[in-house]
Amino acid sequence: MPMKLTRRRLTCLAAGTALSPAIPRAARAQSYPARPVRMIVGFGAGGATDIIARLIGQWLSERLGQPFIIENRSGAGTNIATEAVVKSRPDGYTLLVATSSNAINATLYEKLNFNFIRDIAPIATVSSTPGVIVVHPSFPAKTVPEFIAYAKANPGKINMAAVGIGATTHVFGELFKQMAGVDLLTVLYRDPGPAHTDLIGRQVDILFDPLISSVEQIKAGQLRALAVTSKTRSEALPLVPTVSEFVPGYDAVVWAGLGAPTNTPTEIIDRLNTEINKALSNPRIKSRFAELGAAPVVGSPNEFRQFISEDSGKWAKVIKTANIRAE
Repeated sequence: MPMKLTRRRLTCLAAGTALSPAIPRAARAQSYPARPVRMIVGFGAGGATDIIARLIGQWLSERLGQPFIIENRSGAGTNIATEAVVKSRPDGYTLLVATSSNAINATLYEKLNFNFIRDIAPIATVSSTPGVIVVHPSFPAKTVPEFIAYAKANPGKINMAAVGIGATTHVFGELFKQMAGVDLLTVLYRDPGPAHTDLIGRQVDILFDPLISSVEQIKAGQLRALAVTSKTRSEALPLVPTVSEFVPGYDAVVWAGLGAPTNTPTEIIDRLNTEINKALSNPRIKSRFAELGAAPVVGSPNEFRQFISEDSGKWAKVIKTANIRAE
């Protein structure tokens, strides 16, 4: 005989139904990860981004009990790596080591098979690394104001090295050109090595380089640092001023963070964010970052999302003004 449902029993059943999705979600977050996790890096092994990814991956492996495996997929300015993550299942087992290149590429490439801001869910910012303006020690200008004055007196005659169209070495320089009102001739290179060789050999005049790439040559006296590109001075070169001390508002950094395919469960994203922030507060990891010229950046997924949006907007303006297009 069918059981008669009272109002009270209907209320209890409704409450149980409302709570039931929360139980699997909580269990999913606690059981994650249940197998190895891939962290896709859009650059080759051995570079600063790869080293930072491996530091974070090792920490997560130790804390969460499963291997976080670094997989390098270089090419197309990190677009190959990003697309691979966008197309993967949103289950937390394929993550993207996102970088400044993703923010730049959103405008640089007219046709991509993905939309970075829409298709990648931010997990955590990891690091911020300044660039540094370097010239040969014999270059006539020894400070940013002197360089600006020299460039204005010699429009189009100063060669600026850039390692790839739309790379940070390129757009950092373009931002400087626009804000300082100078005309520099861009000389493109495929790899950093030849650009450094030509700068030391005085074949080119200036390079807006990631700090980690030039810091040893600066300390050895092979290159002169005019300024770092971040808002604040770098601990690695504390006596070197910032560009913004002479060009107010100038700010350009190379950043790295972790993202996942959109629709990855919030509980998994929050768990990864918590563990990454713990890593960034760890003295051993902070010390290693300092050796790379990088600073750890602790924050929430929403803060990372806001930062990505602002950074993408900034580089969109620079790229459109300079009429830069990917090859």
